[in-house]
Amino acid sequence: MATESLNRPKKSKMRTLGIILLLIVAVIIGFLLYNMASFKGNAQLGASYASHVMCSCRYIQGRKLEDCQKDFEPGMEIVNLSDDPENKRMTASVTFLSEAVAEYRGEFGCIQLTEEEIDAL
Repeated sequence: MATESLNRPKKSKMRTLGIILLLIVAVIIGFLLYNMASFKGNAQLGASYASHVMCSCRYIQGRKLEDCQKDFEPGMEIVNLSDDPENKRMTASVTFLSEAVAEYRGEFGCIQLTEEEIDAL
C-alpha cells in the first residue's frame, strides 16, 4: 500500500527569527509603556534631589560645582546639571523625562521652584 506523503514547505529560519525578534521588541515596548509613570516619577525625584543638594552645596556651603558632585548618591549619573550663578539657581534634568530647579533665597535656603515658576523663567 502506497501512502502519499504530504510535503509542506519548511518555514525559513530568517522568518522565524524575525517573528521572535518582533515578539521580543513588542514585549520590551509593552514593559516600557506599562512602567512609564514609574520611570517619570523616579526621574522627577532624582532631578529634584540633585537640584536641591547642588544648590545647597554651592550657595549655602560655598563649594565649587566639581566638589559638590561628590555628594551624589550612586545612580545619579543620568542627571544633567546646569548652574545659573547670577540668579543662584541649579537646574537638574533627566533627558526627556523631568526637570527641577532649586533657587537660593537667603534666609529660606534653597527651595524647589514650582512648574509655574519654572515656566515663567
